[in-house]
Amino acid sequence: MFATPATVLSAFATLLAAGILFVLFGQAGRLRSKHNIQAPAMTGHPRFERAVRIQMNTVEQFVIFLPLLWLATIYFRIYGWAPGILGFVWCLGRIVYAFGYMSSPENRQAGMLITAFANVALLILALYGLLATWIAGTVL
Repeated sequence: MFATPATVLSAFATLLAAGILFVLFGQAGRLRSKHNIQAPAMTGHPRFERAVRIQMNTVEQFVIFLPLLWLATIYFRIYGWAPGILGFVWCLGRIVYAFGYMSSPENRQAGMLITAFANVALLILALYGLLATWIAGTVL
């Protein structure tokens, strides 16, 4: 089951999402150092504050994204590739969000909408797949 193309696609989306987190952690750390902001301070230079906010918002979204991605991957079998594709859409949303927010906090909306779309779509696929499995009586 875990070697299907659909699960491999979702696994690659998971790795990309984790990579995005690593990059965002690094960005916040570099800006903390560049602007000499000592831990545990979370305020200081506006670019550092934006980087920290991007990092934290992405962590907050990751907590929602990851279980939805894998529930949809496991249970939504009609178009098995759809959850993985939505995983990449989520990653794209986080990248758009990060670039937009770093340029100006007002420019974060497009990335937020892309991320929200991917999360809601994964929620729908996971719910549909779970209900279909339950109704069919074929619990994994």
